[in-house]
Amino acid sequence: MVQSAITVALVPEARSGPFVFHQGLADGCARAAALGFDAVEVFPRSAAELDVAELERALKRHDLRLAALGTGAGWVVHQLRLTDPDPGVRERARGFVADLIDVAATFGAPAIIGSMQGRAEGPVARETALRWLGEALDELGALAAQHHTTLLIEPLNRYETNLLNTLADAQALLATLPNRPVKLLADLFHMNIEERSLDDALRAAGPAVGHVHFADSNRRAPGFGHTDFGPVVAALRDIGYNNHVSAETFPLPDAEIAAHQTMVAFKHWFRS
Repeated sequence: MVQSAITVALVPEARSGPFVFHQGLADGCARAAALGFDAVEVFPRSAAELDVAELERALKRHDLRLAALGTGAGWVVHQLRLTDPDPGVRERARGFVADLIDVAATFGAPAIIGSMQGRAEGPVARETALRWLGEALDELGALAAQHHTTLLIEPLNRYETNLLNTLADAQALLATLPNRPVKLLADLFHMNIEERSLDDALRAAGPAVGHVHFADSNRRAPGFGHTDFGPVVAALRDIGYNNHVSAETFPLPDAEIAAHQTMVAFKHWFRS
């Protein structure tokens, strides 16, 4: 059964980003549980700065699961990319993600690579950047598999990267990996920009889809934009998707309304 989740950001530098709750683990978990969410998706500044004991207490207190851990602070805070021209930066980026995989695995949750994929620019050709990204995904995905969890790669829209923009782009890269240990994060906001058809793209990806970001066309809560979620939900059912749909949206007009609207939409599409 598809489960609901909502984002909790622990990164002050991402205050203007598309995360619903920004007031800490205790607050985010309490508010998520009060609205009936099954899980939270957490974005820490780093593995070292995440209070794992506090996260465990908050999840247990509110009967929540950890849907995923995001690695975006690796870029936003620490300027680390898996495709940086500097091999030392690439190595530190891998270590940053590896540490978060270790933490996520203790909760049975996947780790997400989105913005840390970087982009091809300057002296780095796209083919080179994709090779570096593929090598990192293969290594980090294998680490996740050793920990009995999953690594997720999130295609982003053209304004954020020129590497992986569609689910098919990501699948093409993953098909070249020796181990193929990575699944796709289908973010409906990014897909709305890049895919010709959201439902066709999901059906083509099939069981490779491991996580969904539940957002409307304007990156606000579902129902506050113009995405037609009917075909999307039908496609998810057709491919047998049964993981989390997680609200990675702007907290507009405020966090409480965005969270409430997300739950209204989730119940309408996935529980009615």
